[in-house]
Amino acid sequence: MGSVRHVIHSQRQFGKPTRGFTLVELLVVIAIIGVMVGLLLPAVQAAREAARRMSCQNNLKQLGLALHNYESVHRIFPPSSVAVGMSAGQPWSGQSFLLPYVEGANTYNLIDFSIGYHAAGNRTLFPPFGIAATRVPVLMCPSEIKDQARLDTATHVPQHYPLNYAMSVGRYLIYNPTNRVDGGAAFAPNGRIGTAGFVDGLSNTVGICEVKAYTPRFHDAVLPSDEPVFPADVSANVQGGDWSATNGHTEWVCGRAIHNGFTTTFTPNTVVPHVVGGQTFDIDVSSSREGRSLTEATRGVITSRSYHPGLVQAAMMDGSVRGLTESIELKVYRALGTRAGGEVVGDF
Repeated sequence: MGSVRHVIHSQRQFGKPTRGFTLVELLVVIAIIGVMVGLLLPAVQAAREAARRMSCQNNLKQLGLALHNYESVHRIFPPSSVAVGMSAGQPWSGQSFLLPYVEGANTYNLIDFSIGYHAAGNRTLFPPFGIAATRVPVLMCPSEIKDQARLDTATHVPQHYPLNYAMSVGRYLIYNPTNRVDGGAAFAPNGRIGTAGFVDGLSNTVGICEVKAYTPRFHDAVLPSDEPVFPADVSANVQGGDWSATNGHTEWVCGRAIHNGFTTTFTPNTVVPHVVGGQTFDIDVSSSREGRSLTEATRGVITSRSYHPGLVQAAMMDGSVRGLTESIELKVYRALGTRAGGEVVGDF
């Protein structure tokens, strides 16, 4: 019996031991996992961006369809803004007129367009902050990094909601109230433009393009009558005006181009630099805003920008959605920005 115990004890003592991972092996496994994650992460990010881009395309497709539904009812496309006598303080945006055609009929039917969006009537109808602070989902790109209400600086309560889809309103000139000449684009202040006005063809005219919310901007500045040649010329020629590092394209209800429009002065995603306190901002600029004066023209460098790499997405006036690359030729881009310029548009 004792010999049996001795044998069992010997087997336990001298049997093959259980072997774990060594430190080197663990480090190798961790390194392999790290490499796999590093390879997988860009693919995941690319898949997410592709999904966001498709959702953005769908928004633009809905807006393009809304334009044609509006035109079929009214026989004209919506104006970029409506301000009685072009002297009203709060001109309504063309985007607001599209609400019934983008599943916003209930909201549209509550709005009193005879008064301003901040008037008491339009505030009390949309508690607690009013129509201007209401989010309109179809106007927001899923890639927008600041999809949030703009707060009033004094009370810190929501005052406005931004937008990512702006109307084409001109190359540099937007509107001259003295002779009522507009910028020659798809949309214009107080415009009554029907399909017959698109001599260049609906498929060759850009209607709505992406913009970034909370773009640094000047408005009510004094600008030269001649358009700038280079982006660096813009800042140097701005005189006066109201500066904000955040307020551009933050008011979807507002029919002023600094919020609801863009111009084709420069190609998509062009950086227009302006230095404040050692910090460089990528800016938009407009002179006297539409409806503010009966004599001063509105001009603007309001660039189409996007968070989608390398391009901006656009709804053409025929309802199709196209990607306009950053490398598009300026003359082609400007040709797409006119409704009756007579230019020949090649591939884009």
